[in-house]
Amino acid sequence: MRRFWLSVTMCLLLLLPQAAIAQVRSEIAFPDIPGYVTLKCDFHMHTVFSDGLVWPTVRVDEAFRTGLDAIALSDHIEYQPHKDDIPTKHNRSYELAAGRAKELGILLIRGAEITRDTPPGHFNAIFLKDAVPLEQTEFVDAVKAANEQGAFVFWNHQAWKGEELGRWLDVHTTLYENKWLHGMEVCNGGGYYPTAHRWCLEKNLVMIGNSDIHVPDLLEKNTSAEHRTITLVFASERSVEAIHEALRAGRTAVWWKDKLIGRPEWLEAVAEAVIQVEPPHLRSKNAVWFRVRNLSEMDLTLDRKGDAGPTQVVLPARSTVGVRVTVPDASQPITLDYTISNFWVAPDTGLQVTYTIPSP
Repeated sequence: MRRFWLSVTMCLLLLLPQAAIAQVRSEIAFPDIPGYVTLKCDFHMHTVFSDGLVWPTVRVDEAFRTGLDAIALSDHIEYQPHKDDIPTKHNRSYELAAGRAKELGILLIRGAEITRDTPPGHFNAIFLKDAVPLEQTEFVDAVKAANEQGAFVFWNHQAWKGEELGRWLDVHTTLYENKWLHGMEVCNGGGYYPTAHRWCLEKNLVMIGNSDIHVPDLLEKNTSAEHRTITLVFASERSVEAIHEALRAGRTAVWWKDKLIGRPEWLEAVAEAVIQVEPPHLRSKNAVWFRVRNLSEMDLTLDRKGDAGPTQVVLPARSTVGVRVTVPDASQPITLDYTISNFWVAPDTGLQVTYTIPSP
């Protein structure tokens, strides 16, 4: 009997660390910007209710642990490879995950992926009330059914089968002209789609980035340069309704690998929030020394465009860097013109920024 209780105790002790680890959250450092809270979101992921390999509640636990604020479970409508073992129930993943999401404070959004041949491609519909009406014979009818519920619809991984199959067709024009298409995945998992990026700018579509995760996320890397692809949403408050409003207004940026991708106004706001240039702590006749802080989760690369300052300044994530600037006269204000090369306002085009070091 003593040996039995010893075995039980050892089993409990082995389980305790795992339980504790499951509740530990690693925050993703992107500060709020003026007027808005910065929410970290993933609107494209799968569970066993389509072709994913995890139970819906696991996706919620993963979201909590990896620092997300909101997720959408977007199982395929048409593609159901597990249907012999798990019945096709398009709303079931959301229903199963809802309770766990409330417990952990994760904002859960009902979604689905309309999955047809490419072209026309795959499309996510989120903020659904009911996913079942999306089961339609015709592709356009499925997208229309989503819009009739007030859903936000975006085109997934536009060129995942190549640019030729990802080209813009008449059917996409139909969706666009009817205002049934609202955004595009500029990034999906490890992939970046420059054509989708350009179309978002040209057609005023919202830029989205998601993981499209199918496997357990413990199999994925998690560094400042290799991580889950997410959308930063600049919302008026932390709620599902505020996220929906922000997406409709286009207040997003995409964090993909070591890049942040978005419209200039939002990347400028992020840059102002994450880069802090301290007043000089030392001056000589021809030089100043000061510190620059990076409050974000990503490394930042600043390349000089003006005459003053180092040729390149690299700011590691969550770090402070010392900078020395040599000038003809350090008693005068110093203007530093740089490009944040990994803040993309267009394909392979960095964000221009200017910092001024005041005179003493």
